[in-house]
Amino acid sequence: MSKQIHWFSELPVLNSPTSYRFVIADDHPLFRGALKEAVGNLFAGAKVFEAGGFEELQALLEREGDIDLVLLDLTMPGVRGFSGLLYLRAQFPGVPVVIVSASEEANVIRRCMEFGASGFLPKTLGVDQMGVAIRKVLEGGVWAPADVDLTAEADAETRDLVAKLSTLTPQQVRVLMMLSEGLLNKQIAYELGVSEATVKAHVSAILQKLGVESRTQAVIAASKIEAGQWSRPPVA
Repeated sequence: MSKQIHWFSELPVLNSPTSYRFVIADDHPLFRGALKEAVGNLFAGAKVFEAGGFEELQALLEREGDIDLVLLDLTMPGVRGFSGLLYLRAQFPGVPVVIVSASEEANVIRRCMEFGASGFLPKTLGVDQMGVAIRKVLEGGVWAPADVDLTAEADAETRDLVAKLSTLTPQQVRVLMMLSEGLLNKQIAYELGVSEATVKAHVSAILQKLGVESRTQAVIAASKIEAGQWSRPPVA
């Protein structure tokens, strides 16, 4: 981490005709600060916001509006696996999301792209490549490490589940996230500020869309996508 911060502090400033607005969502303050410095240096005049948890990220996006890019950590508080990415793509479809992750597993990268990420940046990525990647996404393209074959297909069961999960509304994604945390309907209702009847309706819709018969089966179905990838690595 200290080496990365040293690199970030020496980045050349790139002239940009646009004053971009970025959000960095990561729960490690040290890394978040280093990444903020890097992005600020790469894009002169950019406004960079920070969020240390998913609830904070939601509030920031709703409050600020007109965000050009979100740099999202997959394992921050308030999300599980791909749930944060799913929610952002459903709730804020016009805001590109680039995943910044300690994982470099090809399957994880492919899954992120299938769920609508515009890019995937390993935390070990060099700063020059990071600048190229972000600029490509800002121009409407997508970026992933060159050694990852994005055309490789998952098995039929996984493809089917990815497609089903992608049909969930933002609120249904949030409810599924909370089901995965073991919360009861009344607890979910309290957290979302809605009635238990509304939560029950969301749960019923989730079961129907995922083609399962119980909330437990819904949680199991969602967890299959994660494939054990989301144990948090040690903090560098």
